[in-house]
Amino acid sequence: MTAKILDGKAFAADIRQKVAAHVATLVDQGIQPGLAVVLVGEDPASQVYVRNKGIATTEVGMASFEHKLPVDVTQTDLYALIDKLNADPAVHGILVQFPVPGHLSERDIVARIDPAKDVDGLSVVNAGLLASGQRAMVSCTPLGCLMLLRDTLGPLAGMEAVVIGRSNLVGKPMAQLLLRDSCTVTVAHSRTRDLAATVGRADIVIAAVGRAQMVPASWIKPGATVIDVGINRLPAPEKGEGKTRLVGDVDFAAVKEVAGAITPVPGGVGPLTIACLLANTVTATCRMNGLPEPEGLTA
Repeated sequence: MTAKILDGKAFAADIRQKVAAHVATLVDQGIQPGLAVVLVGEDPASQVYVRNKGIATTEVGMASFEHKLPVDVTQTDLYALIDKLNADPAVHGILVQFPVPGHLSERDIVARIDPAKDVDGLSVVNAGLLASGQRAMVSCTPLGCLMLLRDTLGPLAGMEAVVIGRSNLVGKPMAQLLLRDSCTVTVAHSRTRDLAATVGRADIVIAAVGRAQMVPASWIKPGATVIDVGINRLPAPEKGEGKTRLVGDVDFAAVKEVAGAITPVPGGVGPLTIACLLANTVTATCRMNGLPEPEGLTA
């Protein structure tokens, strides 16, 4: 058996097409979704991420608002900007690009954002709403994984799922989303006894640990669907001195010979994150205006 390779780039493009179609419908009603992104400092990687988000936002017909603040911005001034964006009816989603300089608290920044505009789904309010089965803004990466699983497998009810990793960003919300789709869910982690046997029961495996190629083929049930969220860099001397290559948390070459379907790294889950950020912004816009949520773009 050779697994079906799940093309995250193609699936993300499909999500963006659906977003653009829904944005066009909203614009016809006099509503243009708006996404505000705040960048503190001049971190090169963050600058690239913010630029890419701005391009993606405008490509689907949304309004893009970029706010660049100096590296030494005070907490008071940053909070004043967030408060202004919270109150701006043209802004439906707010994202502060992390990491931020050490004198600022990421947790406090997220708490300052209106939960209804927290399109990254990072606030404790949205985490609590998700955990209690209520309507929430959902973290983008888990949302993308859920959409991909539904597209690949159809209804997930009754399937056994194992999420390896218990982070607030991916592991915990992923488990909650799978529970909402009526999976039987186990959250595994570094203290799990007999991790191999636990993973080996799963119809769905979500690897989100941040350890390069830690999941071997021997752990995978034949025919299982494997979603690899990990992004790790390993030395690649064959590419030249100091060069690296990207790998996931799963031993892709070996696991693809056992699994039924698997995401590659790169090109799997990664492209879904910005696409789901756009989807969340449309969802937030619809909720704020008392309109039906966009079909196929929410949890």
